[in-house]
Amino acid sequence: MAFDDQFDVVVAGSGAGALTGAYLAARAGLRTAVVEGADRLGGTSAYSGAACWLPGTQVQERFGVPDSTAAAREYLRALLGEDRTGRQEAFLAKAPELVAALEADPALEFEWRAFPDYFDRPGRVPGGRSFVPVGLPLSELGERAELVRPPVDRDRAGRGHRDAPLDGGRALIGRLLLALDATGNGTVFTGTPVGELVAENGRVVGVGPRRIGATYGVLVGAGGFERNADLRNHSGVPGSAAWSMAPAETNRGQVLAAAIALGAAVDLMDEGWWCPGIAMPDGGASFTLGFRGGLVVDRDGRRYANESLPYDQMGRVMAADPARRVPSHIVFDNREGGRLPAIAVPGGRPDDHLAAGTWVEADTLAELAKLIDAPELPGTVARFNAFAEAGHDADFGRGDDEYARHFANPVLVPVDRPPFRAARLVLSDLGTKGGLVTDPDARVLREDGSAVEGLYAVGNSAASMTGGWYPGPGIPLGTAMAFAARAVDDLVARAGK
Repeated sequence: MAFDDQFDVVVAGSGAGALTGAYLAARAGLRTAVVEGADRLGGTSAYSGAACWLPGTQVQERFGVPDSTAAAREYLRALLGEDRTGRQEAFLAKAPELVAALEADPALEFEWRAFPDYFDRPGRVPGGRSFVPVGLPLSELGERAELVRPPVDRDRAGRGHRDAPLDGGRALIGRLLLALDATGNGTVFTGTPVGELVAENGRVVGVGPRRIGATYGVLVGAGGFERNADLRNHSGVPGSAAWSMAPAETNRGQVLAAAIALGAAVDLMDEGWWCPGIAMPDGGASFTLGFRGGLVVDRDGRRYANESLPYDQMGRVMAADPARRVPSHIVFDNREGGRLPAIAVPGGRPDDHLAAGTWVEADTLAELAKLIDAPELPGTVARFNAFAEAGHDADFGRGDDEYARHFANPVLVPVDRPPFRAARLVLSDLGTKGGLVTDPDARVLREDGSAVEGLYAVGNSAASMTGGWYPGPGIPLGTAMAFAARAVDDLVARAGK
């Protein structure tokens, strides 16, 4: 079968999982192509804070974090039960080995940063077990820095300094690109969408429409389908494609559709990594977390949750009753000069929101209630303020958990300084988490459990190991990276390297 280019391994996508797999394959001596549909590398990973939930590694040990594989197993079992235990064990076994392999390369370095796990369950580590890449000066990446997707504030809103050092997700993508380049076995194609999987005698041997052959296999790490409104609706995914935090021009599930056409099984297709999102003037949304003040109310002006819940849990509460909770409103006062008492990425200017009507302002709570048609608001705020004065949220326990206090302490602050503002809150996501069914080595499976030979999937292209749970910061990236490493182990074995 004729191809325009031929490699040992083809990697579709360029997020953390894809580039980890590409680097490890190239380091093992396999000629590897990274094929990215966008003009820049990194996808949603580049927008992220790049927390990596990879437990029991040398990074936690180096920083004195009391973590272990056994503790992580206990924590995952407490949440996930016996569901997908084979993949759980494969992930736990690979994490320490993967991190040791990555940090053996001078381009790759990580540091622990406190960020608590999202559930108070056995095996939780005080302060959290996640870590992040060390920031990367632009000078180290040189001209290749232009290949890395800009931070979300600049990519979507044109704000931020183009010459700032790479941090968070951009640092992770930049460091993996540096490491890949140094192997001498990696080739990067940008602006090259993958919408076809080429099969021969039931085995995947390449991709299209640009025909790039893969002697040993194709690794798909091309994100989910969160920006595909039709597929979201068909699959029953709550929220809106317009509100997703994924890059606007990608993540439409083309490779997923190509794999399904080859008989691949799918699972969790109505699931996502949820988060509240401040409605933006352009119709999009801004990932919102870390509430320092204010309160969230439904259409009637009633609270319905602990606003300081981890973002996926808060999103799930919103999704449980979308008719009343999507949109909701964050109600806050002038305590922070009229700015939102939370972290919002990308940020937005209050004046722009007020002009667009995504925020409204009034001198009294009664007036604000009329503006958002939420008659119960004044009474709700009075009750909330009483909890704040008492120091305990008797309704929802806001501030009781370590996660809430990570962002601010106290988190129960009265809303009593006019003028008052209400910001529209929608159901956003960091990506869908349904996709191709895979085994512990990331091989794509059919409904009968047999493997689609030559095809592997990781990250949001695969049905998540965690099902409907989001255990802690960085588990989307951590699992993507670990299963990419396991896929490469299988590819290397097949290549006889």
